[in-house]
Amino acid sequence: MTDLRLRKRHRLRQKEITFLRTQIEATLGTHGFDENDVVDMAEGPGYDVVFVDGKILGFVLEGTPFLTVRGLLKYGASKRYVTVDMGAVKFVANGADVMGPGIVESDSSIAPGDLVWIRDVKFKQPLAIGRALMPADLMARKEKGKAVASLHYVGDKLWLVDEPKEEPLEPDFS
Repeated sequence: MTDLRLRKRHRLRQKEITFLRTQIEATLGTHGFDENDVVDMAEGPGYDVVFVDGKILGFVLEGTPFLTVRGLLKYGASKRYVTVDMGAVKFVANGADVMGPGIVESDSSIAPGDLVWIRDVKFKQPLAIGRALMPADLMARKEKGKAVASLHYVGDKLWLVDEPKEEPLEPDFS
């Protein structure tokens, strides 16, 4: 179990759900959850988390809604991506920041400070969420130094909240 503390969980109204959904659609170019889904929000450490049908699929950081890695796996996205080479995957999946030389491709609309999602070059699957530290044109030139600061990745506390619990095996005495 993880020690992520979430407080003040509450159900969102239809207009709040619509607002979150349209913001995420505009940012990521995907059709996410809708008004028919059960959407809750809770306060987390430094951000609010968005539960969709009981799973954490989004978060709100400094007023900006974005999907988590699980949310990206469920809904997909066509904008705000940064693609890394296979040599960087192991590091990014363990929470490392993305370095400029490891970037193969990025969405041309990325500006410094934008929330972005990091994917691998081979399978195009999401690995992490981060904040861009440089614009897309510098990423394309593979400038040295940090390009994306990691915020959320597969296996971190936010990911482990929804991880299925392993049931202990019952001994078979027959």
